[in-house]
Amino acid sequence: MTEALVVVEDLHIHFGAARAVDGVNLAVMPGEVLALVGESGSGKTTLIRAIQGLTHPTSGKVLFEGKEADARHLPDVQMVFQDPTGALNPRRTVSEIVAEGLRIEKFKGNEAEAVSTALSRAGLRPPERFLRRFPHEISGGQRQRVVIAGAMVTEPRLLLADEPVASLDASIRGEILGLLRNLVDTTGLAVLVVTHDLGLAWNIADRVAVMYLGRIIEVGPTEELLDSPKHPYTKALLSVVPETRGMEQQILSGEIPDPKRIPSGCRFHPRCPVLQSGESERLGIAERCRGEDPAIISAAATREAACWAVKAIAVAG
Repeated sequence: MTEALVVVEDLHIHFGAARAVDGVNLAVMPGEVLALVGESGSGKTTLIRAIQGLTHPTSGKVLFEGKEADARHLPDVQMVFQDPTGALNPRRTVSEIVAEGLRIEKFKGNEAEAVSTALSRAGLRPPERFLRRFPHEISGGQRQRVVIAGAMVTEPRLLLADEPVASLDASIRGEILGLLRNLVDTTGLAVLVVTHDLGLAWNIADRVAVMYLGRIIEVGPTEELLDSPKHPYTKALLSVVPETRGMEQQILSGEIPDPKRIPSGCRFHPRCPVLQSGESERLGIAERCRGEDPAIISAAATREAACWAVKAIAVAG
């Protein structure tokens, strides 16, 4: 069995009273795309900042190839941001932008060759056309490819992509997702992609982890999870994805709660359609939903949902 590249163990990140990440276990395997899905405010960006070493955990740890992650692993983990325009220095050429990581790492090889190779891998061919251009002289999709080239030039093991296509035109999104998928398939790179869009996960991910209010509440292989979601929150997210024709749309009531005031019991219960419909009463689990926190999902879980209704149905079945 392949060992995980990154393992997050019982991670907690608090900002004062706010529990932004509240007990997360997660594993990222070499050569896979893992999609981290959830609404804004669920803690996704805080989690990946911790994996990159930009946010210090309150408790728990991040392991890289079995060892606690530290500054030595930073070149192995690179980030692709949501807004390529904001991520690029407008006063630097494409060549200088892509070469920055090499210079930070005091690269001893041929810098020009490495930059050209990274641009080609990112789909900017021939690279000579782009080397001397500035960000304002290229399109939005090309700017995102420059960001990806800058991340890939140091040949990282893990790419963290935070909403990598959210700011792009719909016509360009598929190209960028296809590029990320191709990089994984041809280099063995692992990608952890953060998104609120299960449709994106459908198109690129090998596995999906669904996050709600600081915790992973469902995880599984993409096809299995999206064909047969277990957690009511996953079902609600999936019901608005265009690919799921024929699935009844579920509009969740209210907003995601304040991480300073996480509800007792299942943290999703104030918005849960199973509880609101009376189904949890029929299953005999309503009080448990309101007062008992489901167990935290294991980092080694292959298919699991933190939901009392799912557990009750499994026992009854």
